Amino acid sequence: MAVMEGAPAHSRRETPRERDDRNFAELLQELRVTQTGVQILFAFLLTLAFTARFPVLDTFQRGTYLTTLLLAMAASILFTAPAALHRALFRRGAKRRIVEVSSRLAALGLVTLALALTGALLLVVDVVVSRTAGVISAAGALAACAGLWLLLPAVLARRLPPRVHRRRMRGTEFRARRPGGPPRHHT
Repeated sequence: MAVMEGAPAHSRRETPRERDDRNFAELLQELRVTQTGVQILFAFLLTLAFTARFPVLDTFQRGTYLTTLLLAMAASILFTAPAALHRALFRRGAKRRIVEVSSRLAALGLVTLALALTGALLLVVDVVVSRTAGVISAAGALAACAGLWLLLPAVLARRLPPRVHRRRMRGTEFRARRPGGPPRHHT
């Protein structure tokens, strides 16, 4: 049975384990996209310190550089942490917990990445054009990240029907009914 886009999660007729596996696979795909960008940004920042123009940076620019470098490193760590978490808890029956924690790490990684991108833009525009142009462009970049990564999803989420929560029956988790079969319970 094909699942229609936008259909409620319960219409997928998947078990909690299947849902956890799907959620983790989707999260990993998202992390692959963001992690590549973070790695490129981090590599770019690492090379800046060895350019001929770096010694002439003023105190503000050096502070911006170091802060941005540390933010890019933190974002890289946050985006790779789910793989380490999965490896450490592999085959321990903790997939749901891995998905929950990894999702939080990814969200924190996106906030950190937004700040790193903002700092990188501030530094480059400050050096190339002016400090005022750097601050204006950085503020615009931060606003764009906040708008597209936080505000837009929040607005879209408000327009969706409420989430269907898992049912609990006498301390056991109710699993979706398989076509033609009785409901299954898992303790």
